[in-house]
This record gives sequence, structure tokens and C-alpha cells, in this order.
Amino acid sequence: MDASRWSAAEARRAIRTGEWTGPTAGLAAAHAQANLVAVPREHAFDFLLFCQRNPRSCPLLEVVDAGRVEPECAAGGDLRTDFPRYRVFQDGALAGEVEDAAPLWRDDLVSFLIGCSFSFEAPLLAAGLEVRHLTERRNVPMYRTVRLTRRAGPFRGPLVVSMRPFRPAEVARVSEITGRYPRVHGAPVHVGDPAALGISDLSRPDYGDAVTVRDGEVPVFWACGVTPQAALLAARLPFAITHAPGHMLVTDLPCSGPFPGDDV
Repeated sequence: MDASRWSAAEARRAIRTGEWTGPTAGLAAAHAQANLVAVPREHAFDFLLFCQRNPRSCPLLEVVDAGRVEPECAAGGDLRTDFPRYRVFQDGALAGEVEDAAPLWRDDLVSFLIGCSFSFEAPLLAAGLEVRHLTERRNVPMYRTVRLTRRAGPFRGPLVVSMRPFRPAEVARVSEITGRYPRVHGAPVHVGDPAALGISDLSRPDYGDAVTVRDGEVPVFWACGVTPQAALLAARLPFAITHAPGHMLVTDLPCSGPFPGDDV
């Protein structure tokens, strides 16, 4: 069966059993996806404040209390096993990546689920717009920029962006479509010259894979949920767990919303 047509539960099951191990772009395309940041309880307020001060890069979908691993947005799910790959941070450094976080999980971790731009790719495709990393079967390219986030406690650092190339005539339509989805990063933060963001070479992303930018196309950049990983390095926490870039949780939430809190 076409994995883009899987239900959210089918996608999570495939990830949990190891049937699906790669990036989740295009997976269960009707459902919103989420980034993960799990930090010890004593740092949770500062990270919540960091998200509140940086809503473009850290649009919160849900905060899962310490001691819980099943989020409300993914019934029957498990935060320890339902991402294809995780990153582990120890003593202020990236300690490595794992496919199963259960052996490392701690009961004091508060988990933040942050909206992911993969969630607005189905509407782009439905409008007849090509999403290059899907065409080329690669992970989306992501770049650290010279733009700084607003600090909260120990959390600070550069804005990270994802990039998708489009023809100039398509940019207004792309911006209009993605702008409908602020809970999954919304409209682009920059269009055009990468140097304005401090990006010197599009063929060398900091995370993910390079994609083809054809003659006449312009790069379009969105705030990215990998931004907190740069902030974690600056914060030098003793321990934290995140998703690996491009490897998300498939939630039960429809891409079109509504999202938690939309009715408040």
C-alpha cells in the first residue's frame, strides 16, 4: 500500500516495528507531523518560554507531562518508540542517535511536540506544486542561519530553516497555502538570496540532504523545528532527547487542523 495513504496509527506501527526507518516526509500525508524535545522537568518552564518567544520555529502542538509517554495527539502512541530515529544530548553535546529511545527514557522528562512543515506538503502537492525532496526521495535540507532566536533561560541560538525551491511565479501561491498553517511553521521566513541568512552553499545543508535547485528557481525558507536542537547545545543541559532531523511523529491530527488550542 502507498505509505502516503497510511492512517496515522498504521504509520506509527510501521515505525515502531522497524518497517519504516527513514525520514517521514510524505508518510500518512493526511496527518500532521511533530518534532520532539524532551527535557528534564527542572528545565521545562524555560523551554516552554523559549517556544512562546519563538512561535515561528517552535509552534507547540502539545506538552506531555513527565511520567507520560502517550500523547493526546497520537492515541495509543509511545514517544519512546514512534519516531524513526532520535538524538540524545548529554552534558551539553550531541551524544549520538538511536532508533529506540525506550532504554534511555527517564520519568522526569517533559516532552514538547512541535509542529512540522512536512504537514503542509500535502496541500502544496494538491495545488499542483512540486516538493523537490519528495520527488528526489531525500530528506528536506535544513540550514543554520545568522538570525538569532529570542533567549529564554539557558536556551538560545540560531534560527534553523528548511528549504524548498520553487519558480518565482509560484512563490505567492506557496506562501498563501503554507500561511494557512501557522501551527506547522506557516508562511516562509525568507525567499531568495541564501546569503541574507548567512547560508553560503545550498549544496551543503547542516541537516538533511541537498536537493536540486534548477535554473530559474528560487530557494524558499521556512522556520524549522530543528531550531531547538541548536538551543539545546547552547543550554548545555545534562540530558535531553529529540527527534533526529526529518524523522517525525505522525499524529492523529489532520493537516488542515483544527489543532489543540485553536478553539480557545
